[in-house]
Amino acid sequence: MVNFGRLITAMVTPFDQQGEIDWTALSSLIDYLIEEQHSESLVVSGTTGESPTLSDDEKIKLFAFVVEKAAGRCKIIAGTGSNNTRHSIHLTRAAEQAGADGVLLVVPYYNKPNQEGMYQHFKSIANSTSLPAILYNVPSRTGASLTAETTLRLAQIPNIVGTKECASLAQVTQIAAAAPEGFLVYSGDDASGLPAMAVGAYGIISVASHVVGAEMKRMLDSFVGGHAQEAAKLHQQLFPIFKGMFGCPHPLPNPVAVKYALELRGIKVGSVRLPLIPPTEDEAEFIKILFTR
Repeated sequence: MVNFGRLITAMVTPFDQQGEIDWTALSSLIDYLIEEQHSESLVVSGTTGESPTLSDDEKIKLFAFVVEKAAGRCKIIAGTGSNNTRHSIHLTRAAEQAGADGVLLVVPYYNKPNQEGMYQHFKSIANSTSLPAILYNVPSRTGASLTAETTLRLAQIPNIVGTKECASLAQVTQIAAAAPEGFLVYSGDDASGLPAMAVGAYGIISVASHVVGAEMKRMLDSFVGGHAQEAAKLHQQLFPIFKGMFGCPHPLPNPVAVKYALELRGIKVGSVRLPLIPPTEDEAEFIKILFTR
């Protein structure tokens, strides 16, 4: 089974001034995330990568480019989930052909299937590929939630190997307690990452790791190494950034804040595509202050 590691970065997609993918900036970003921020895997074309605004052609080119550039230094997880099962199968097969190490499959959004519909959706995609698949339950974005019971049922499918869970710590606990061996739970919320590991999660699929990945890796290593107090101290130090990256007290949609934070650090990723817009002056000042405390 593929080991995706404990710290996975849901990677932004760099754009140039015309709003097209900036392949040179992407190449530099990959090196930075692996070498400086210690990402063990990268999610390509996830929500943080602005997947709703990427065409299929762009996604498939991204999969192949990132696989080639990473060159085995970390694992590559392609975001191929959607609310259209056939479309998800198409992208999953393309990701496999491009050399991805796994796929991330979000709960179908907007059409809000029931639990049996979700089960059949994920089962159909998993059966279409030999790649390991990670489920992605994010009710705040999809308007629907995969229950712990359905997650555990899906965990019996051999190549469904984990879940990115954003529902609650209670659900993380329930899944981790009953999951078969080899099925891993990842927190999808940076602020809840360490608490989630305390109740059985394996790691974090992170946004903040773009800018504090090295510190997060130390936090995770401390916890796994049995140094819970040290891990808690690091979590406390990072907590304002975890919350601030998602716009507290200014509600900023992901990835507006992290792209601006990267630019502040000299990592060129450009702005966001409509319907997202750059931060206002007040929001930009808030992000600046966040990283100069």
